[in-house]
Amino acid sequence: MAGHSKWKNIQHRKGRQDAKKGKDFTKAAKEIIIAAKSGGDPNYNPRLRAAIAAAKEVNLPKDKIDTAIRKGTGEEAGGDLAEITYEGYGPGGVAILVEVATDNRNRTVAEVRSIISKGGGSMGEAGCVSWMFERKGVFSVDKKKYTEDELMEAGLEAGIDDVIDSDDTWELHCKAVDFDNLRQALENAKIVVLDSQLAMIPQNTIAVDIEVARKLLKLIDTLEDNDDVQNVFSNFDIPEELLSEL
Repeated sequence: MAGHSKWKNIQHRKGRQDAKKGKDFTKAAKEIIIAAKSGGDPNYNPRLRAAIAAAKEVNLPKDKIDTAIRKGTGEEAGGDLAEITYEGYGPGGVAILVEVATDNRNRTVAEVRSIISKGGGSMGEAGCVSWMFERKGVFSVDKKKYTEDELMEAGLEAGIDDVIDSDDTWELHCKAVDFDNLRQALENAKIVVLDSQLAMIPQNTIAVDIEVARKLLKLIDTLEDNDDVQNVFSNFDIPEELLSEL
C-alpha cells in the first residue's frame, strides 16, 4: 500500500481524527459545496451522494450538510470555492498530489509551496506527477468483522476491483464510476464502512528508507493540517520497521 493509505489507517488507530474533528467537518463541508455546484439533488449527483456519505462518516450534523448544499447551489453565500490540484515532489523524489478547495488561490498556492519546500520537496508543473496516479473509489472496513470472501461477494456485481489487506482493515478498490454502486452494495449487505473516498491511487510505488519515510509522513501531516487542503496523495511505501514503531 502507498504511504498515504497506511498513514491514514495509523491516524485512525491513534485517534488523531477525533482530535481534529473541527478540521474534518470543514473538509467534509467544502467537498459538499464543490459537489453541489453540479446540482443540489443527491439523487442525480453521484459526487454529492458520495460527499454526503463521507460527511456522515465524520458525524457532520445534518444542518451543516444542508447549509453546505445551499452554498454550493448558490442559494446561500459562502460557496465561492475553487478546486485545484497541486503537484510536486517530496523527499526522495516521491510524487506528491495536493487537492485543495480555496477561496483565495494566491494564498493557498503560496502556503502549499512553502510547506513542501520546508519539508524538503519542491512544487512542479501541472501534469508532472498526476500521470502516475489513477482515480479510484476506496472503502475501508474492519478486518475483524468481515472476511475477504464476504466483501468480494457483496461487491462483485457492483464493480469491486480488489480487496487489499491493510493491517487491521480491508481496503476495497473500485473504478471511480463504480464508487456509488459499491457504496450502495456495501450498505445493502449491512457492511459498516469506516472511511470512503475517491482517491488518487499510484499505479506503482517506490521504496524509501526509514529516514526519508519519516520526512514524508511529517510533510503529509503538515499539508493536511492546512485549512485549504482536502487530500494529499503520494506513491511511496512506508518501511515495515517504521510501521511497527507507529
